[in-house]
This record gives sequence, C-alpha cells and structure tokens, in this order.
Amino acid sequence: MSAWLLSLEGTAAGHQLALALAVMAAILHAAFGALQKGRHDPWLTRGAIDFSYCVMAAPFALFVVPWPEPHMWPIFALAWVIHTGYKLLQAMAYSRGAFTVVYPVVRGTGPLFTVIGAYLIFGETFNAVQWMGVAVLLSGIFGLAAYNLATLDAARDTLPAALALAFMTGLLVAAYTTFDAYGIRATADPFTFLAWLFFIDGWVMALIALGRWRRMEAPPAPGPLMLRGVIGGIVAFFSFGAILLATRLDSVGEAAVLRETSAVFAALIGWLFLGETVGPRRTALMALIAAGAVIVEMGG
Repeated sequence: MSAWLLSLEGTAAGHQLALALAVMAAILHAAFGALQKGRHDPWLTRGAIDFSYCVMAAPFALFVVPWPEPHMWPIFALAWVIHTGYKLLQAMAYSRGAFTVVYPVVRGTGPLFTVIGAYLIFGETFNAVQWMGVAVLLSGIFGLAAYNLATLDAARDTLPAALALAFMTGLLVAAYTTFDAYGIRATADPFTFLAWLFFIDGWVMALIALGRWRRMEAPPAPGPLMLRGVIGGIVAFFSFGAILLATRLDSVGEAAVLRETSAVFAALIGWLFLGETVGPRRTALMALIAAGAVIVEMGG
C-alpha cells in the first residue's frame, strides 16, 4: 500500500487521488465536528474520541508499520504540542458558541494561513485565478458565520469569546495542516507518521475529560459516551488520514482549501441532525464555498 501511494506522488493519478481524499476528508471532518458538538459536553466527547483512536492506533504503531526514524521524534513532539493547543481551543470555543457559528470561523481561518504556510515551507504558489477562488470560498465561509451570528438567539452573551477562540483555533488548524504535511513527507512510510501521530496524540484530552467527568454532579453514562468516542475515532482515522495523505501526494494548499468545503457539509449536518435551520441565504453562501473550491481546483 505504501509503495503504491508513493509511486503516485507528482503524477496526474496522484493529483486525482489527492482531490478525492481532500473531499472525503471534508465530509468526514464535518461529521467529526458535529460529533464533538452534539449530545455530550464537547470536552467529554473529545476525550472519548481521542482515547478511542489512541487505543486503536497503538497496535499499528507498535507492531505493524515501520518504526519511526530518529529524526522523526522532534517532529512528533512539536506536532503533539500544536494538536493539543488546537483541541483545547476548539473545545473552549464549542463550549461557548453554536456549532454553525464556531465551525465556519475555524474552517475559514485555516485555509488562508495554510496557503501562506505552504508557500513559506514548501514553495507552493497560487495563481491569480486560484486566489480568486480562495476569496470566493472565504467570503462564503465567513458570510455563513456572520449570518448564523445575526440570526442566532441562544448563548449570545458568550459569542464574542467563542468567535475569538474560533479564530485562534483556525490559526492552529493552519499550523497543524502545514506542519503535519511536513511531517508526513519527512518519513519514508506515510503510514508510520499516521499511526504514531494518532498514538501519541490521544491521551491528553482523554485525561482532561476523565477529570472533568469525575467532577460532574451528574456525569453522563460512560457507555453511550464511549460509543460516540469509538465512532469518532474511526471517523478521525479516515478524515485526518485522508487529508494527510492528500498533502503527501499533491499540493498542501489545494488540499487545505478543498477540505474547507466541510463548512457546507457541517451546515447540512446541523440542519439534518442538530435541528439548525438552513434557508435560502445560507444555501447561497454554501454555494459560494463550493464555487470557491471549484475555482481553486480548476485554476490549478
């Protein structure tokens, strides 16, 4: 599997596979965000998810994939720091704001700074048409957040803090997307990076969630919570794994932009499963997001 993937790097087939992986990551990432924001406290849900994918990744990291090269350990350490900061900020944002407001701000901030980071680290450049696509996509994403903000009735007193946290979370999305792309390119076998990243990344939020659960006056039953965690862990494997493989195969910036069509899927999930409304204005804004992604892809 690894040899086949590596043989596609820099080829037309690799570009097409990277495109498919980025779109798959967008759909699954929206589902992942809804899982964290849904029924349970987002801190508990994130802890259950992280614990689940840590346990699932352990046998692959320890016994299946090749052992990481010595130069990979500092890369894993910095990746752990970035991911931990991202998850802490995201849980704080979800605790203070509605999913349909917080999620678009997080996802809108990420691609812009990822494109800049991809230029600085990998020398990737966007042409004028692709930058126009980025502008269209971002106008749709931030327009969606602004519309949701204007029409929202619940938890308005905590929205300024939620939006500030969402913006900072988006900056760390850009940081981990760019740095993880560097990490997965720095090892001979991409699945080594994936397995070890999931393995070392999962325990911090699990410990935080356990402490939070123990301090609750009426903690939720662990069974349904852990079931959500297992489902989320599986979604995480395919979502984050897909986008990291896409960045190994092709342009980091393009993959990051395509992934942010997740805001469209998040709005649909919010409507279908969380009882949040989707009207003609939000539909038009979601069309802008999709159009921006298409322009970026066609412009390249």
